[in-house]
Amino acid sequence: MDKKDGFLLNSYARFENSFDYGKGSKLYDHSGKEFIDFTSGIGVVSVGHGNRQLSEAISSQAEKLIHTSNLYNIEPQRELAKRIRDLAGFDLYSFFANSGTEANEGAIKIARKYGQLKKRNRYKIITLKHSFHGRTLASLKATAQIDMHNSHFGPFPDGFVYAETLSEIPHLVDEYTAGVMIELVQGEGGVEALPVNQVQSLAKELKEKDILLMIDEVQTGVYRTGEFLASNLYGIEPDIVTLAKGLGGGVPIGVVATKLHDIFQPGDHGSTFGGNLLATSSALKVLEILNIEKKSGELNRKIALFDRKLEETIAKFPRVFTKSVGAGLMRGIGVVSSIAVADIVKEANREGVLLVKAGRNRLRFLPPLTVTIEEIDKGFERLHNALNNITT
Repeated sequence: MDKKDGFLLNSYARFENSFDYGKGSKLYDHSGKEFIDFTSGIGVVSVGHGNRQLSEAISSQAEKLIHTSNLYNIEPQRELAKRIRDLAGFDLYSFFANSGTEANEGAIKIARKYGQLKKRNRYKIITLKHSFHGRTLASLKATAQIDMHNSHFGPFPDGFVYAETLSEIPHLVDEYTAGVMIELVQGEGGVEALPVNQVQSLAKELKEKDILLMIDEVQTGVYRTGEFLASNLYGIEPDIVTLAKGLGGGVPIGVVATKLHDIFQPGDHGSTFGGNLLATSSALKVLEILNIEKKSGELNRKIALFDRKLEETIAKFPRVFTKSVGAGLMRGIGVVSSIAVADIVKEANREGVLLVKAGRNRLRFLPPLTVTIEEIDKGFERLHNALNNITT
């Protein structure tokens, strides 16, 4: 495909691959070549490709109604909001959008309105170095990676403060601070899991100061780290949680959920497509499938196997890798500075396993949560072949 002859904006540095169909954690290109997908569409295809249960749910809903707008009651939306609350284990009230960045925009609006209503003129939001919160103007400015704040897109919204470390956050709180927004496992920032004790201590301190704790679970949520929320894994109850990626199994959906049930009034926020019948019906089926995976113990067994495979890989290629990071099936391994992560990803692609890089020189793994034992074994076998090609 000649990019110069296309009609797409030049926004992506794409691989050459073009896929025809998929089944489980396997993708097949137009020549029939098989790939083990350890990316799941960057954490999106949580129940695998070609999942029959999800396909049937989508088809069934599409035959009846796809969209009516939020001018009318949407029963699957109400059911999904209740399901999210029940699985989280604490009171949450949901607003549905179409993506993670939209969910984070909603979270920012909630925090700022709370700051204005409860603690007059509180508007600042503290975020953490290496974070990634989206690509719209406010969520991009919330992203504490200065090199992403391209001057071509400025001026950016004001009111975001960046902490170098988790322990620095309390020292940055002032009379204008409305909330603190963090990822418990930083995805784009290197698949780095924050220390549990420090997060719990921060949550307690923020509660005492009536400052909102906002957890960006766009990538960590929906069982990606082994529990429904990474917040559950950390034993905290945030004031605001955002979800997206794996919730729809590939159908676009985003959620901002908050304990502040009366924070929005009609007209404060909205979305034409958000939470429509197709998206929320899909998400309900995804949660049904993944809840069975979790309760049966299958998810935990696969997480344990994946962890062993990562450690075996590090042991087998000590001159390539340093340590494993992350949680659940959101994992990464550090790559020594003399080897380019992009080269590993490219060679793995040739060998038939799809991977993605992350910040801080990390190789990132995001397999479907329904990945099979056979697919895990085959994926790592192909990765090892790729590494042998590079190192010999």
